[in-house]
Amino acid sequence: MRVSRRLVLALGALALLVAISMGVWRNYITNPAGTGTIEMRPVPPPGCIKDPAPVPAPVDAGGRPLNYLHTCGASLFDSGGHEVRISGVNWFGMETGTFAPHGLWSRNWKTILDQISSLGYNAIRLPISNEALNPGVMPQGIDYQVNPDLKGMSSLQILDAIIAEAGRRGLKVVLDMHRPSSAGQSDLWYTEGVSEGRWIQDWVMLATRYANNDTVVGVDLHNEPKGAATWGTGNPETDWRMAAEKAGNAVLGANPYLLIIVEGIEQYNGDWYWWGGNLKGARDHPVRLDLPGRLVYSAHDYGPGVYEQGWFDALDYPSNLPGVWRDHWGYLVDLGIAPVIIGEFGGKSVDPATKEGMWQRSLLDYMKGHGISFFAWSLNPNSGDTGGVLEDDWLSVDSDKQKLYRAYLAPLIGPPHDPRGATEPSHLEVLYQARDTSPRTNNISMAVQLVDLSGQPTDLSRVEVRYWFTHGLPGGEPVAELDYAGLGSGRVKAEIAKTNQGGQDHYLSITFPGPNNTLPPYGSTADILVRIHAGDWSQYDQTNDYSFVPDATGYQPSDRMTVYQDGKLIWGKEP
Repeated sequence: MRVSRRLVLALGALALLVAISMGVWRNYITNPAGTGTIEMRPVPPPGCIKDPAPVPAPVDAGGRPLNYLHTCGASLFDSGGHEVRISGVNWFGMETGTFAPHGLWSRNWKTILDQISSLGYNAIRLPISNEALNPGVMPQGIDYQVNPDLKGMSSLQILDAIIAEAGRRGLKVVLDMHRPSSAGQSDLWYTEGVSEGRWIQDWVMLATRYANNDTVVGVDLHNEPKGAATWGTGNPETDWRMAAEKAGNAVLGANPYLLIIVEGIEQYNGDWYWWGGNLKGARDHPVRLDLPGRLVYSAHDYGPGVYEQGWFDALDYPSNLPGVWRDHWGYLVDLGIAPVIIGEFGGKSVDPATKEGMWQRSLLDYMKGHGISFFAWSLNPNSGDTGGVLEDDWLSVDSDKQKLYRAYLAPLIGPPHDPRGATEPSHLEVLYQARDTSPRTNNISMAVQLVDLSGQPTDLSRVEVRYWFTHGLPGGEPVAELDYAGLGSGRVKAEIAKTNQGGQDHYLSITFPGPNNTLPPYGSTADILVRIHAGDWSQYDQTNDYSFVPDATGYQPSDRMTVYQDGKLIWGKEP
């Protein structure tokens, strides 16, 4: 049937007037997928500007107002009444036998946080286990030469450190109780080894531990209830809705500012969906918390790369997907009942020509069109079904995936706790490894990598790296030798320059001459191996060299080496 554009506009205006007259104010937005359909998202009432919970506004020890989140309708708001959206990434590992986030066997933990920030994410979902919280549990698989400041820390202390540094960068954190023990996930929130009482006790401990710390904004009570888990049955052994209420209210009793995040189940009234993804039961049996403005529902949603669900083979795929999502969890947003966070989604392919790529793009469009928050699964490359934002080297970025995700990312939620911890979009960092760790040596020998975290290509001809050292070479003027350059020896130059800065007599200047010498987005120069020595190779003492780090036997960021772009200091601290 052909309908005039004027008639369509008139009918749309009439529908809007009817909605207003019924007291249901909606936003009309065009479908980002470009199908021509109209989506509606409830606009929260004006009262949402203020936290509806009857609790005093919190401040930290210095009197700084804390920026917690609260809900109203289907939206999230910060303490200042600004509507916000979480667009984060999962960084898993602490729930496994390593008892620490993965990747620390090859990367410095702070640079991983820097990279999360520079990629544009505003939050991290950190999976943990009850076992990791046991007293004295120590992490495994950490390279302490790369992460010397973590040496001797327990798993829980490492969690403290990550939360503190995330806050410095303005990143919010959601804690996810991913499994009772490192052995594997469980259907229910309790097992023979971890009782319901222990599960609640651990959540209360964490809520108390991070009280007055607005980096931690929410707790995801149990990851992917499935199997025997029910919703609204009244059976205390299987009713996940009842358990979530019990634990959620206990958490709010210890810390009334946290978001209580409740995932769905697998099967409801014969309808089977993803583990933790089925929220159909919340329509008739909503979660009831003692404080308003704290409940957030969460679903996990995956594509055919994880499991070939029936809806992936529908004749109208992928246009059938919004109906599938609306039926299982999207209705909570459409009806203004509560916010929904997609706590996990991801896949290896984002190619629009593949079935999985169609699914990922459709889901991102749906989430953006409905104002839905999300955490991508995962930062880690070692997720077998989905891959990660990072490649297997734990440094390079899957550029196709990141390019797609970045278009859907929201700004930081409030300022960093320490603005110096925020990573600028044009950030470059230098990684350093001492090749000769003895202070007394006949050559100053190092390996260097320059890494781009900006998401934009960098013209290396405009960049200089400096290593600062004192003279003190009895055998004459220092000489620089370039032993190896992963970029190619013709694209890297090493030479000595004199200075009187900060007690240092000289510095090594590493530059990148020549045209078309470009560092790709999130790329690395690879190894640059340099030696400095006297003409006669006489002994030298490195002790007073500003840039020398004697225990840097594995690559680690060195802020005592400096990076300049167009002559301006952009990384490190000068002597």
